[in-house]
Amino acid sequence: MRGKVLLAADAIINLALGILLVIFPQYLVAALGVPGAEVAFYPGILGGVLIGIGIALIVEQVRGSSGLGLAGAVSINICGGLALAGWLLFGSLDLPVRGQVFLWTLVVVLVGISAFELAAHTARKTPS
Repeated sequence: MRGKVLLAADAIINLALGILLVIFPQYLVAALGVPGAEVAFYPGILGGVLIGIGIALIVEQVRGSSGLGLAGAVSINICGGLALAGWLLFGSLDLPVRGQVFLWTLVVVLVGISAFELAAHTARKTPS
């Protein structure tokens, strides 16, 4: 029981931090007195990863499994990839073509590997 409470608390903390970092309001940075960033790109990506970790911890708590395993990897990769895609689509980033190609490749790899993992996991669970 104590483990489930700890997982829930950890998940809530990761989700809250992730959401704050994805939004990355400058007033919060000033209010907390922490170093800011010229562009919120990296805090936004970190926020996406933290959201993925929070989701993975919730899955862990609900399923009662040991270790984050496939669900954790998929949650983290998808959230990180989608946060990066959101920046590329809506972040008004001034990137050279090589930077766009590199970052979109990362999105495809992160989301793609998760799709393959989910497909393989589903195929294993389907009775033959």
